[in-house]
Amino acid sequence: MEQPSTAPDRAPTSDRATPRTKSHTVEAGAGPRLALVIESGRRRLGFELGDLWAHRDLLYFLVWRDLKVRYKQTLLGVIWAVLQPLLTMAVFAIIFGRLAHVPSDGEPYPIFVFAGLLPWTYFNQAVISASNSLVGNAALITKVYFPRLVIPGAAVCAGLVDFAISAAIMFLMAFHYGIHYGAGLLLIAPLMALTALFALGVGMWMSALNVKYRDVRYALPFMMQIWMYLTPVIYPLNFIPARWRWLLALNPLSGIIQAFRAAVFGRVFDWNGLAISCAITLAVLTCAGWAFRRMEREFADIV
Repeated sequence: MEQPSTAPDRAPTSDRATPRTKSHTVEAGAGPRLALVIESGRRRLGFELGDLWAHRDLLYFLVWRDLKVRYKQTLLGVIWAVLQPLLTMAVFAIIFGRLAHVPSDGEPYPIFVFAGLLPWTYFNQAVISASNSLVGNAALITKVYFPRLVIPGAAVCAGLVDFAISAAIMFLMAFHYGIHYGAGLLLIAPLMALTALFALGVGMWMSALNVKYRDVRYALPFMMQIWMYLTPVIYPLNFIPARWRWLLALNPLSGIIQAFRAAVFGRVFDWNGLAISCAITLAVLTCAGWAFRRMEREFADIV
C-alpha cells in the first residue's frame, strides 16, 4: 500500500498570525499514519492586533451575534443602552451633586458626571463581557481553529454601539444646558479608541485567567466597582489632595476621562496626563497579549 509522503517543515515568511503546518508520521497500531500539526506563527510582542483585521469577517459576525443576544426578548431593546448611564447619572446627580455638594469644575453636575460615566460604563461593560467571552464560546473554541483574540475583541467592539447611542443623548442634554461645543469634539473618537484598547488589554487578560480560574467571574465585578471610585467619574481631579493625585495618574482612565470632559466642555487638555494614559495602555496591552498567547494553547483543553 502506498505510504503518504511527509512534507518538510516550512518556516513562516513573516511574523503575522498566519498558522504554519508540518506533517510527520507516527506509529500507531497497524502501521504508520500521517499526523498534521497546526502551529501559529512567531510574534515579536506575543500578539498582533492584525489578527482582528485578518479575521474581520468572523469579528463582524461575533459582534452582530453579541448585539442580537444582548437585547433578545427584551421589551425596551436598545433603550437599555441609554437607561443605564442615564439613570445612574440621575442618582449620582441627586446624591453627590445636590446632597453631598461635590464640585464639578463650574459645569452643570448632571452633564459633568454623564461625561465621566460614558467612557467608564463602556469600559466596565467591555471588560466584564470580554472576561466571560471565552468561557461562553467553549463550543466554538474546541471545534475550529482561529485566533482566540477575536472572541474578546468582539465583546469589546460590541460595546461601542451602546456608547454611540448614549453619547448622542449626552450631547442633546449638554445642548439643553447651554454648553457650546468646540473643535475638541474631534478628539472624542481617538479617546474612545484609546479606551477600547485599554479595555481590550484588561479584558483579554481577564478572559484568559477566567478559563483557568473561574473565580474571576465573581471577583471582577467587585473589583470594577472599587475601580470606579478610584477614577474621577463622580468628582473632578482637583477634588483629591495634591499629594495623592499621582496615584490617580497611574490609572489610565483618569487621563482619558479628564480629556473626554475637556473635549465636551471645550477646556484645555492635560496632554501630560493623556500621554501617561497612552503609555500605560500600551504597556498593559503588550503584557496582556503576551500572557494571552502563552495561555492560549491550553484553552481548548480546559475551557
